[in-house]
Amino acid sequence: MPVSYQSAIARMYALGHELAQTPSHKFDLAHMRVLLKALENPEKKFSSVLIAGTNGKGSTAASLASILQASGLRTGLYTSPHLVRINERIRIEGRQIPDDKFALIHDLVERTAERLVEDGELPWHPSFFEMLTAIAFEHFATSKVDIAVLEVGMGGRLDATNVGDPRLSVISDIALDHRKFLGNSIAEIAHEKAGIIRPGGVVVTLPQMPEANDVIGNMVLEKDARVISAVPYVPPVSPASPQYFEASQNARPHRGSAGPISRYPLHVLGKQILIETPLVGRHQLRNVALAIAAAEELHKQGLPVTAESIERGIRETRWPGRFQVVPVNPEIVLDVAHNPAGAWALRSTLSSWYGDRRLIFVFGAMRDKAIREIAEILFPLAERVIVTSAENPRSATAEEIRDAAARTQAEIESRPDVPSAVPHARELAGADGILVITGSIYIVGEAMRTLGVPVE
Repeated sequence: MPVSYQSAIARMYALGHELAQTPSHKFDLAHMRVLLKALENPEKKFSSVLIAGTNGKGSTAASLASILQASGLRTGLYTSPHLVRINERIRIEGRQIPDDKFALIHDLVERTAERLVEDGELPWHPSFFEMLTAIAFEHFATSKVDIAVLEVGMGGRLDATNVGDPRLSVISDIALDHRKFLGNSIAEIAHEKAGIIRPGGVVVTLPQMPEANDVIGNMVLEKDARVISAVPYVPPVSPASPQYFEASQNARPHRGSAGPISRYPLHVLGKQILIETPLVGRHQLRNVALAIAAAEELHKQGLPVTAESIERGIRETRWPGRFQVVPVNPEIVLDVAHNPAGAWALRSTLSSWYGDRRLIFVFGAMRDKAIREIAEILFPLAERVIVTSAENPRSATAEEIRDAAARTQAEIESRPDVPSAVPHARELAGADGILVITGSIYIVGEAMRTLGVPVE
């Protein structure tokens, strides 16, 4: 008899939180392929696009999926991690996988995995992420999606998503993160990310740090792949070219949201369109450009992408927790910045939107992140910082964060958890302040639960 949804979720988490500690087993795509073969290779039953990178890969994936959906394609989207519920990671046409379907597919994948272990075809039970990826592939296959946009979980070369034959690969910005797993240099990390490039395949990317460019360029040559640069789709944002770029809080709200949007004209598929994206900040212009370049390539491959569907898809993109403004009093900004590159992006966007406003931070981070560096980037902006912990075994304690942030000379208070930190910070912000909640997707997710902010 199939297990209930609650039991399925409990069994998933019993496999261990993602990256809670150094894995006892090496990542090995061969094991993922054994599991998928036993499931009759669901990953081969739909087209896909694979997106890797350190920062921006989720925003790029969400934007591209929205474009493809606006183009009339039945579109799947697989992302990680989630803010509130696991179901967020697996979507078709913007809708999360239903609880009953999740339980049903989990039961199939779990029974298959147990049989493979018993028969000696797998040396151990698949991990949390391998199981979830198999569930996503099965859902997309049985739901007969036309195409799925797949965000790599971590790295690329050995990630569970890096199977099958994607129509194209996309590499977003690369920075230092997950060093314990991916390497201690930009070059080492770029090598892992570039592992999603297929022999003779197509890769969409943008120029970035020289070390990353070198690695990606060498991988392209080695694989005889074709590179598409998204540079033509990044609008000029220098002070000398304000006529090309408008970012106004008075612009048309996104799906009824009072939050800011970025707006600029762009020439796409032979037409000039108006880009209006709820993903604000200069860093997001790069991610939107990657999505547009990928969409134009898919048009050339015969998919029904048009200039109009690109315009509509970008406008209708929904990707919560990325400089998401909650229009309450005080105004709240939710941002999942969790590494130095993300912190710099958040700092830049806060300075652009709220340069003259009092900022109160609620901040928490995972223990394996560069907490000192992130704090030194962000905390100087704040009038006061409330440090706290998420309900996650990887979460740093408030005391650990205070110690790491000692050199910032910021006014820091501690609260034991997010539900106690958020109301206190709201009081401190008052009517004229801005509350910024950041440092980890887990912190933002718990804040959304506390505040009653929907993920949909």
